[in-house]
Amino acid sequence: MARFCVLCGKDSISGFNPQSVGMNRVRAHRRFRANLQPTMVLSGGTTKRVLVCTSCRRTATKGA
Repeated sequence: MARFCVLCGKDSISGFNPQSVGMNRVRAHRRFRANLQPTMVLSGGTTKRVLVCTSCRRTATKGA
């Protein structure tokens, strides 16, 4: 299953690990993943369990 938010499309991005910079300045690659939570979403009269980022989840509960 793809790791992205169903509502906003937030995905993981790549970067460098700041703790890995040593004397020779070799930087280790890492991935910054979105904080995705399984959530029940109403779509087309049925509820589906989808992965949603926490900011979208928070906004959805505010509007309810």
